[in-house]
Amino acid sequence: MTAVTVGAETRPGSRAVAKYVRSSAFKAREVLDLVRGKSYPEAREILTFSERRISDTIAKCLDSAVANAEHNDDLDGDELFIAACYADEGPTLKRWRPRARGRATRIRKRTCHITMVVARYSEEELAAIDARMALKGSDRRSSAAEARRRRVAASRERDAERAEDHDHDHDEDDLEAMDDAEVFEDDFEDLEEDDAEAVTETKTETDAEVETDETETDAEVETDETETDAEVETDETETDAEVETDETETDAEVETDETETDAEVETDETETDAEVETDETETDAEVETDETETDAEVETDETETDAEVNEKES
Repeated sequence: MTAVTVGAETRPGSRAVAKYVRSSAFKAREVLDLVRGKSYPEAREILTFSERRISDTIAKCLDSAVANAEHNDDLDGDELFIAACYADEGPTLKRWRPRARGRATRIRKRTCHITMVVARYSEEELAAIDARMALKGSDRRSSAAEARRRRVAASRERDAERAEDHDHDHDEDDLEAMDDAEVFEDDFEDLEEDDAEAVTETKTETDAEVETDETETDAEVETDETETDAEVETDETETDAEVETDETETDAEVETDETETDAEVETDETETDAEVETDETETDAEVETDETETDAEVETDETETDAEVNEKES
């Protein structure tokens, strides 16, 4: 059995170390205090039902220490107990959190190194443990480690059975694939024959359709030419009739415009002569009226002047 140095003391046993665990040493020590000095089965049960998150990491470290003892020292896991367990401070990761008024607060992310040391009970201690287990009606061998071994063996057997079933399924799949390939080849040959017949029929139908289309095309071309000639002649006849009608209407409109223009000129001359005569008559009347008014005013002024003279003489 290898010797493990714990502080200044050297103890026989096997150990395992979990380094740089992202947890503070204080939190790890609270759980380590629960399992220190306990047997491996009992410590494993305590860690399994612990509510601390660090318990999972400590349980893995304990399993590693027991595996080292079983593999390196040929020891039985049921005969081991936790001889020593401790958590040392690891490096602290320093981060910063922004706070009010431009300040910053330091964040310390702690780490630790967990060490588990397991050793074998002495013969006297093992005899005492067997006596206590016999009183309880159970056997020390039927412990958690033994149950774990049985579970591992059963799991391996199930994995082997699954692998055999998987290989058997692959063999069946290969046979089914071969059958499907043969059926596919037969179907493919039938399809090729059907396709050849269909191609021949299609070519015959295509040739017949081409000849029919050519005949119909020629007939349609001749019909279109005849209709085009008839339409051209009809358009020319209609155009000539329209031209003659337009010329006749134009001549009639010109004559009507000339007649209306002559009538309007004569009417304008008559109205102009009448207006000139009316203006002359009105002018003569106004002149006579102005002369009469002027003579009356002159006579009135003379009469008034004579009256004033007579008054002044008197």
